[in-house]
Amino acid sequence: MATPLKIDIVSDVSCPWCIIGYKALDEALGKLGGKVTADISWQPFELNPNMPPEGQEIVEHITEKYGISVEQSEQNREMIRQRGLDVGYEFGNRGGGRIYNTFDAHRLLHWAEEAGKQTELKLAFFDLYFKQSGDPSNHEQLLAVVEQVGLDKTAAQEILTTGKYTQEVREAQHLYQSNGISSVPAVIVNNKHLISGGQPASVFEQALSQIAQEVEAQKVEGESAEA
Repeated sequence: MATPLKIDIVSDVSCPWCIIGYKALDEALGKLGGKVTADISWQPFELNPNMPPEGQEIVEHITEKYGISVEQSEQNREMIRQRGLDVGYEFGNRGGGRIYNTFDAHRLLHWAEEAGKQTELKLAFFDLYFKQSGDPSNHEQLLAVVEQVGLDKTAAQEILTTGKYTQEVREAQHLYQSNGISSVPAVIVNNKHLISGGQPASVFEQALSQIAQEVEAQKVEGESAEA
C-alpha cells in the first residue's frame, strides 16, 4: 500500500526556483513509484507584492533588490537556466524581460484548486512567464491560459473583475509568512516537514521516503496501542 502524503508548495509563478523544485519533486515521486501518493496543493507567495502595474525590467530589479552587479545577475540567470535543463525545463530566452505583480494569478489558482486543475494551471502560468515572456498580471493573458487548461473563462473573468478570493489568498499568505516562510519554494509535507528551495530530485526522494516510513511506523504504533 502506498503511503498518502499531503504536500503544500508555497511558491510564486515568477519564481524560477519554484518550477525547478517542482520538476525535481515530480521526478522524485516518480522514482518512489507505488511507495507514496501525493496530494499536492499550491499555496500563494508574492515575491514582489508592491510591484507597480507596469512591472520592472528584470535585471534592474534583481540588481536593486539583491545588491548585486549586472554580471552577477547574468551568471545567476545562466545557472538557473542550466538547473532548469537538468530537470527537463527549458527557460525561454527572455532577453532581460520584466517582472510583474502576481496576485491575480494566485486568486485564479485558489479557484482552480476547487475545480481540480490547480497544478495544470500553475504549470501553465510558469510557462506563460518563463517560456512565453508573458505578463502574469495581464488579465487577457491570464484568461487565455485559463481557457488553455480547460477551465471556465467566463467564471475566471468574473473572479478577476470582482476581486473574488482576495481575502482567502491574503489569509493564506499571512498564514505561511507567520509560520516563518520568507523564501520560496517551500515544500511542506503533512503540515510539519519543511523542504526548502529548489532541491535536487535525490533530496526530495530521500526526504519523502523517510517521512513515509515515519508515517507507517506511527500507524503501526497506533494499531498496537489499540489492540
